[in-house]
Amino acid sequence: MTDSFSATSTETVISPATFDKMTPVIQLGFSDILTYSLGLWLFSKVVKIWLSRWRGTRATSLRGPPSESILFGLSGVLRQSEDASLLTERWAKEYGSAFRVPTALGSSRIVLMDPKAVAHFYSKETFGYVQTPLARVFIENLFGRGVLWAEGESHRRQRKALSPAFSNAAIRRLTSVFYDSSYKMKANWDSILDSSTGDGTAIDVQKWMNHISLDSIGIAGFGHDFGTLDGKHPPVVEVFESMKPGTSTASHFVFLLGPVLPFLLRLPIGDNILWRKLHATMREIADELLERTRKEKEGLLGENGAERSVIGLLIKAENTDTQLQMTGEEVMAQNVLLLAGYETTSISLTWALIELARKPGKQQKLREELSQFSGTDPTWEQLASELPYLDSVVHEVLRLHPPVSDTSRVATEDDIIPLSTPVVTTSGEIVSTVVVKKGTIVAAPIRAINRSEAFWGPSAKEFEPERWLDDADIPAKQIQGHRHILTFSDGARICLGRNFALAEFKAALSVLIRNYTFELLDGPETKIENHRSILPRPKVAGQDGAKVPLRVRRVE
Repeated sequence: MTDSFSATSTETVISPATFDKMTPVIQLGFSDILTYSLGLWLFSKVVKIWLSRWRGTRATSLRGPPSESILFGLSGVLRQSEDASLLTERWAKEYGSAFRVPTALGSSRIVLMDPKAVAHFYSKETFGYVQTPLARVFIENLFGRGVLWAEGESHRRQRKALSPAFSNAAIRRLTSVFYDSSYKMKANWDSILDSSTGDGTAIDVQKWMNHISLDSIGIAGFGHDFGTLDGKHPPVVEVFESMKPGTSTASHFVFLLGPVLPFLLRLPIGDNILWRKLHATMREIADELLERTRKEKEGLLGENGAERSVIGLLIKAENTDTQLQMTGEEVMAQNVLLLAGYETTSISLTWALIELARKPGKQQKLREELSQFSGTDPTWEQLASELPYLDSVVHEVLRLHPPVSDTSRVATEDDIIPLSTPVVTTSGEIVSTVVVKKGTIVAAPIRAINRSEAFWGPSAKEFEPERWLDDADIPAKQIQGHRHILTFSDGARICLGRNFALAEFKAALSVLIRNYTFELLDGPETKIENHRSILPRPKVAGQDGAKVPLRVRRVE
């Protein structure tokens, strides 16, 4: 490993018998869940009506699309839609930039497509707007009580403790890790191409982007080499690959009713069992690293590089007497970095290759910009600010294909949300503010805003990296967040690892484009679908699983 950065490779195995002991089995049929849920719903409706009458503030009565189901509202419609952001954008045109969407069991949520409203919403995160009960149960079950779960002062403290690990200096040191993973993949691809006959060969690029991302985040985040680029198949990969959320009736039911009845997420049924298995696997890895680092601090082990990883740095500081001290539980709960670093980067890299394969001219334009690097790699500084077309391609992919489609939060107190464009209420009144009551769920639809024609113009749905080179005064500039997109969220919860992700994305893509050309097997019009996983992944239509085969050739 270059730059004196090394890692200890270990394998963690959870036996089926061990996991069975961890997972009690409760025989609950679909009808049982439905009966209990409806009973709780009726009780909650009575309480909600009573509370709404008791509390004096009146919420703004926003317009919105009508419900299509007494039980699910429009939740089922949105879930089954091929692209829910198109529905959201259509509703914004019809009902205004703030509107109400009916959800499960007579509930609803407010959706904000107004720049001023969205900025206000994000500015009050972790105090005025917090994770929904469903999200908190899910995050705790999967990761523990880390920075993703925390709110208020706890979130602020954990974020400050994590910040040094994501500084520019830290990322600069880790850039060699990203290149090492990319060149390991290149060695594998060259071997495949050498053994193939004909003009290039079909390679499932998504599988290899997964390998690059997992090995990189393993070393940089955990000081742990998963070795997938060396042919290893660690347990965490098996768990990731087994995740197919929402495929059973029970899982579908939990997904739709969970926002109203979050206790459903604690039942050992459907996907809940898989989430617990993933949590157990990641916790075992984190526990192993904790033990290794503690031994090193005691002088029982030599240098192994763990202290340079994100988690390693936190472990070494867990007992320091500072205001930013993190407990052992909080340190271990940062295993969310594994999922975030693996899923989001591999998905974005795959989408980049798909979009560049669809538009060969833009692929060649990027290759020409990178051609100045022959026998060397761009430095961290060059990746960050001296390659404008690479930067444009990366941000256009992030704009079009955000891994997370929206931010949904619940109001902790009554609030008044300002609007830049007035909306018409159900009574016909024109208002410039929206009054929301405590307990209301409010959402910023990231994908819809990123791809909205109202903000990005007629070509909003098209892959056009050149838009980032044009300094035109477009409405999108009213959006706050990183470079006027919400892919990294905004406010107090703006993605702490965004510069880490951008450096890895750019380093890997620069190696890929300098060395290979990419084509879709059935041409630029090949249909790409969403594959349900922990986060939605692209897949070529007709493929079994999340596979994206592209024709790969060496650059001559």
